[in-house]
Amino acid sequence: MLRLGNREFTAHEPVIMAIVNRTPDSFYDRGATFTDEPALARVEQAVAEGAAIIDIGGVKAGPGEEVTAEEEARRTVGFVAEVRRRYPDVVISVDTWRHEVGEAVCEAGADVLNDAWGGVDPKLAEVAARYDAGLVCTHAGGVEPRTRPHRVAYEDVLADILRVTLGLAERALELGVRRDAIMIDPGHDFGKNTRHSLEATRRLGEMADTGWPVLVSLSNKDFVGETLDKPVKERLLGTLATTAVSAWLGAQVYRVHEVAETKQVLDMVASIAGHRPPAVARRGLA
Repeated sequence: MLRLGNREFTAHEPVIMAIVNRTPDSFYDRGATFTDEPALARVEQAVAEGAAIIDIGGVKAGPGEEVTAEEEARRTVGFVAEVRRRYPDVVISVDTWRHEVGEAVCEAGADVLNDAWGGVDPKLAEVAARYDAGLVCTHAGGVEPRTRPHRVAYEDVLADILRVTLGLAERALELGVRRDAIMIDPGHDFGKNTRHSLEATRRLGEMADTGWPVLVSLSNKDFVGETLDKPVKERLLGTLATTAVSAWLGAQVYRVHEVAETKQVLDMVASIAGHRPPAVARRGLA
């Protein structure tokens, strides 16, 4: 059971987390949801298409202009409050590594802190515990926030992913974060080259076997682009293929740009696995 905000998700229930970037320079949408009106329209569309979680980010993951904690909070806190006002039942997540921002967004109504940089600020988990918020524990290879990996190497990438994410999850549990509000994320692209991310996907079942809910952030990432030699705007098919494999291997939460397409893939995989009945059943019955 995964319990986030006032929502509960059963073990075999796929959960879509829709990305809303409050940045002027995101790698995917190039600032399309930086201002309030298009960002709120994006939330409305994502919820209508089946997203249970809205993940709001105020700093792009890659290198770029410095964004202070104050500026990150300015981009996210008021928006979190407005989304909470409009959508009382949606789960609100904020993608941040800073405890100051985490505290401010939890005060505004956030339900989850998505720590994509692997616990670089250990106080963030303390904030999650204090506010009864969920926490995403991510493997980022020990790199500094907003830096790219350089000649990164692992003796066994999945072993390192498990060591880090399980360590972060157990620490969060000890601090008081609810067990049913903790997710682990292999951190595709973060501190990894393309072969590392492919292996992490191939062995995702080992993460699911730990019993912690697994979150994957696959959408249009560089490992998909390099695998297929496709630019950012042509990575949807590769993303959906990776999503299907991840679902079959036991991932539960999917952080995505394209909600409707992802939902169809997840529904199909769930039906093949026997966890979801077909929406209609007419063939061969007449």
